[in-house]
Amino acid sequence: MASCIAFHSYKGGTGKTTIAANLAALLAKKGHRVFLLDLDVYAPSLQAYFDKEPKRWINDFLNGTAEVGDIIMDLTPAIEEVYYNSNLSAKGKEKEKEKITGKLWVGFCNSKKEEIYKLEGGGGKQDSSKIQLLRRFILLREQLISLHDADYIIIDTSPGIRYWSINALAVADTLFLTLKMGDLDIEGTKKMAEEIYGSFTKFGARSYLVMNRVSGYCVPEHVSDLTITPHITPVPGIASSSTTTSSSSPSSSNIESVSMMQQQKAESNILSSALASDIRMDIISAIYCYCDIQFTKKEFLTVLKYPDHPFAKQFELLAQKIEGVQSKE
Repeated sequence: MASCIAFHSYKGGTGKTTIAANLAALLAKKGHRVFLLDLDVYAPSLQAYFDKEPKRWINDFLNGTAEVGDIIMDLTPAIEEVYYNSNLSAKGKEKEKEKITGKLWVGFCNSKKEEIYKLEGGGGKQDSSKIQLLRRFILLREQLISLHDADYIIIDTSPGIRYWSINALAVADTLFLTLKMGDLDIEGTKKMAEEIYGSFTKFGARSYLVMNRVSGYCVPEHVSDLTITPHITPVPGIASSSTTTSSSSPSSSNIESVSMMQQQKAESNILSSALASDIRMDIISAIYCYCDIQFTKKEFLTVLKYPDHPFAKQFELLAQKIEGVQSKE
């Protein structure tokens, strides 16, 4: 049975696009047929992760000028290339890696002003235009399942309470509410969960919290106690503040920094648990902040390029939980 997952957030900058793209690539690597759709209508950014220019867009299908097969790109060869070329040994010999046994298709959204206007129901009687667009969106989901045998449909949505965000949540059976552990995000998430998510879960949708950039693992360069933080594989060309080296006699500054990190981690855990309890949503994933990944200039799929990095391992755990939920249905 296909699963349709929508990634949503109260505000932008929570990392939902990064999480959606990495999860889609990982599920494909694990053998599933995955369709990743960019429905962040106002600021689509999936192209940054795949560096591809489509001939037709999701907008074209929704406007009735293209069929499903026209707007989904088979990017399996592209992710295979990233995966197999990114983990060469120092001698240039390819390390032994598991094969990518699934498939990944991606549908991109056109960010041109006139295309956004059309998706907002412009150019005709607004109410009737929006109803027709919604019907086409529901048809897109149905055809991906019936005609293309989808295992997973993953939708990246616009943040906040917007027309297409609500539509994406309405057609999904699993809702991932993504947030960072800041006061603004937490309070906004509470309000949105109370006002919106209850309506969807009442009709059978499952909703979960995805905590991103959780503090406690962004290790300053001078901290060297390996017992406090796991070893992080550095990204080449980036000065990683998360990579540590062993030391037999940690300095007072090291001890102070470690203590601060432990306190931050404890505070994050308390806030996360309190939020989950307040809005009655389980936390399905808590992704720690790794500076060498979070502050790179160019976006990339960590699960393929650096599969041994702890950041990628967080997605392994998330994928396992998602597969477990689906297998019970």
